[in-house]
Amino acid sequence: MQTGRTAAWLLAGAMTMSICTPVRSAAKDEGRFNTEATIVYYDSSGNATLDPAEPQNGSSYSHETLLAIYDTLIRFDQDGRLTPGLAESWKLSDDLTELTLNLRHGVTSHDGTKFDADAVKRNFERSTALGKRAGNTVADTFRQIVAIETVGDDVVKLKLKESSGQIEFRLAYNSGMMVSPAAFAPTASGEPAFGATLQGIGAGPYKVKLFESNIKTVMTRFDDYWRKDPGRPAGFENHYVPEARARLNAVRSGQATIALIDPRQIQEAKAAGLTILAAEKNALWDIYLNVSRPGLSDVRIRQALMYALDREALSDAIGFGTARPTEQLWATTSPFYIKDLDSRYPYDPAKARALIAEAGFKDGVDITLLLLNTTEYRQLAEALQGLWAEVGVRLKFEVIDVSQYNQFSRPTPRGDIMIGRNGGRGDAVEGLMQIVGTGGGVNPGGAATPRIDELLGEARRLEATDPKRLAVMLELSREISEQVANIPVITRANVYAYKPGCILDLKPYMPAGDERFNDVHVGAGCR
Repeated sequence: MQTGRTAAWLLAGAMTMSICTPVRSAAKDEGRFNTEATIVYYDSSGNATLDPAEPQNGSSYSHETLLAIYDTLIRFDQDGRLTPGLAESWKLSDDLTELTLNLRHGVTSHDGTKFDADAVKRNFERSTALGKRAGNTVADTFRQIVAIETVGDDVVKLKLKESSGQIEFRLAYNSGMMVSPAAFAPTASGEPAFGATLQGIGAGPYKVKLFESNIKTVMTRFDDYWRKDPGRPAGFENHYVPEARARLNAVRSGQATIALIDPRQIQEAKAAGLTILAAEKNALWDIYLNVSRPGLSDVRIRQALMYALDREALSDAIGFGTARPTEQLWATTSPFYIKDLDSRYPYDPAKARALIAEAGFKDGVDITLLLLNTTEYRQLAEALQGLWAEVGVRLKFEVIDVSQYNQFSRPTPRGDIMIGRNGGRGDAVEGLMQIVGTGGGVNPGGAATPRIDELLGEARRLEATDPKRLAVMLELSREISEQVANIPVITRANVYAYKPGCILDLKPYMPAGDERFNDVHVGAGCR
């Protein structure tokens, strides 16, 4: 049995920042919980569909709802360690080409469908058949699988095209979210259920009562859930509200139990008597690049954009004590963190102007930002616009809904760059692949250099615990920095506001950009 393995880029322990109220243990006193209450959460982004394979759901910022509905075969704990989920144990062959999953017995989905080896096989066959229609993370997972075998009711064996040290991490992400096979029935038109036509039926702690695309998902407690918790609330609602003012007002008025707020609202929320929790993450504000675009194809322009960022000022203006400057994707506690890379591109507008002129853009350069429509994204975008204007970069906005972020990488991509609240992936290699690798979900222009793809390929063929992978990843980090394959800006924490005593046991969930609400409780005095 392989459990407790950790994605190497995750922090050794999940921490909350000093402005947080300490969370309580659910095990202490069951009577402290209101099990008839519903958690009403106001979020800044949401779900266009409830299909884990649909492209928009590849983002870790749309996973609170999905993780509540669907259990994964392998589960990340709060710190990013692999632990049992719907698979009680698993084993990779010595050559990393075969994965054996030993399934949990006696589990049923919300509709009563039995969870067994056949159900897993049907999920995997469906994801394989979707091919490129599926989101990048799902499609890339199932491209690696050449055979799916079942042994009795409780064992599934996957045979892979080549050695992969990432397959178990992928099955702890949306590729491993198990949907009831009954939901795969063809639609009235005879088409296979996909995206908007797939019913959200899983085996997780909450079942769907109402779903309105990009508006809200209303869920009720699934009392037959295999992982018992006598304190679990009666329901969980995820409301999608782009405007930060509306989210904060919803908590103040009692419409919402908890809301994601902007850091600039912290003092106002405190003054209103609300509890603030800032969950420090392996997350950052990152700028994704289409390096095939005019101007951005020249590394000097990309370097100029790095030199033109005053990250200290941005941290103060946007983070309000919850952020720090960064020039790389890794947290300071990650084994892949390289200290000198964080001082490679100091704020130097004169250097930026010189590089732009040297690249042949003496009259400046035009860049279009595909801007996701929330107050947080717009605030950062306007700050970038001002900083870059000083060095001759004319930044224009093309505004879209948050759920449409994948338009940046559609067959005909929109925009030259896009800001992302990058929350990473369960495994470091997959996370980098999406951002800087050819074919990555937020990298429409391909790798900035062939060496990046070569190093990614080497890392993918090594197990996460193999010491050789560290050397490869360190070289990759330096290549990404030198070639400016992406533009990290500042770190980012999720900041929540709620009435005192209403929310208990909300802990930072390090493997993704969102927190896992599955085990969150409502205080007995909260209605």
